[in-house]
Amino acid sequence: MQGKKLFLDQEVTRFRLSERVPLHNLYRRLAELVDWMFLYDETRTLYSHTGQPPLDPVFFFKLVLVDRLENLVSDRRLVAHCALRLDILFFLGYEVNEELPWHSTISRTRQLFPAAVFERLFDHVFAQCVARGLVVGDTQAVDSAPVKANASLEAVLEKQAAGTRGPFLTTDEPVAPTARLVTAPAHQLRNLATHQARLAAHSSVPGAQHEKARLFSNKTPYSPTDPDARISLKPGQARALNYLCSLAVDTAHGVIRHVQADLADSRDSLPLRALLADAGYANCSNYARLEAQHLTAWIPVFGQYKAEIAGFTYDAPTDAYTCAAGKVLPFRKYDTTADGNWSKIYWVTCQDCQQCPLKPTCVPGAKRKQLTRTLYDAPYRRAWQRQQSRCGQRMRRVRQSTVEPVFGYLIHHYGLRRLNVRGYAGAHKTMLLAAVAYNLKKLLKYRPERQLSLALALPRPLLAAQARACRRNRPPSKAPTRALAKQLLGLALLNRVLQQPPPFC
Repeated sequence: MQGKKLFLDQEVTRFRLSERVPLHNLYRRLAELVDWMFLYDETRTLYSHTGQPPLDPVFFFKLVLVDRLENLVSDRRLVAHCALRLDILFFLGYEVNEELPWHSTISRTRQLFPAAVFERLFDHVFAQCVARGLVVGDTQAVDSAPVKANASLEAVLEKQAAGTRGPFLTTDEPVAPTARLVTAPAHQLRNLATHQARLAAHSSVPGAQHEKARLFSNKTPYSPTDPDARISLKPGQARALNYLCSLAVDTAHGVIRHVQADLADSRDSLPLRALLADAGYANCSNYARLEAQHLTAWIPVFGQYKAEIAGFTYDAPTDAYTCAAGKVLPFRKYDTTADGNWSKIYWVTCQDCQQCPLKPTCVPGAKRKQLTRTLYDAPYRRAWQRQQSRCGQRMRRVRQSTVEPVFGYLIHHYGLRRLNVRGYAGAHKTMLLAAVAYNLKKLLKYRPERQLSLALALPRPLLAAQARACRRNRPPSKAPTRALAKQLLGLALLNRVLQQPPPFC
């Protein structure tokens, strides 16, 4: 007989949401894991004692965490998604027939709370990870990656010279309080105009692209939608407006220890407190700062640095170099490079170079030989030696297996593929929430290893036979040896069984 299911859409009179959410559900375990009551104390000063009841701060932070856990990048999709999930409604503390707030309310509340409250939530979750034993703290891995901003590269404008008004403003109109006019020095604007004219002249050549010449740089163009976003280019990807997400990850279990948003046009050479990093952090100040704090920097030396100069020998006591002809190049003076780093200059006298037979191949077309070395040559040299060692290669593999997978998870599974907010503060809050969601997942999945020990008392006659054999300096009889081996084998099998987890874990 063929069956047919009829749907009558009846009104349910008895329904309890807690009975429909199983105990092993992610959001039910998450609600019991974290004590969210501290958020009321952190946000009490942000509200007035009058007016209509605002959005519950605990509900708001739970809601934006669901946004990261469900890999959503839109407040509209977040509200629609939560209305269809019973476990999320139970986690948020909402009934089935209770209407969720509007998406605009979520956006305004996100702007209301400062970044310090989001950092306090991150510290609260990280403290639980430390208490559970997920953080060792002796080794960290640091890295950064670009995150796409909520702005388009096609809408960038050129900055105006300082002291002028924008093209959309006239001298008779007052400046709107929300209008943000970004200015630039006059010499940068002149260089931009010269470069664009050169590109325009080149485009008139047959075979060239006849497109509008634009200079995608952070010196003169800016985005009116998100002025804090910066133009950056990652190898293998298109040029875009991005923010820079910087992470510090503990190498024990991959827990995020620190996260912050930076401008995308800044390099990775920021103040460090970590030990493992890639070549982007190879900076003289970083090496010197870490050594001053008695920390070992496992940072690969940048490719332009050379530990040895071909044909020259360095003498540390006299701080001088000796060339292949035996001429001494002593230290002469200090100087600064284009990026502001200090360097040391060594040179030999012009008379010695003029009379040297190696001058045509050593310094052709110059009066004398001059060497420029960084002021932090000793820290660079020690870092280069650590990089070439076997331990340095192992640390490189540890960094690649620790912090780089974390970035992959945050971008592809925690909603950092594109920001849904604008401004530096909003980007920093979003990255903090993604790191909190990642650490909460780590905390829920962590199962400490329990080691069981067992003491086995051997029979006294067996111990006496072993002791007599040792005193006589001869091997014991085979019977006690077989008994001892049998007991030890049974002990090993028993320990193996005890160390296995129960079937219901």
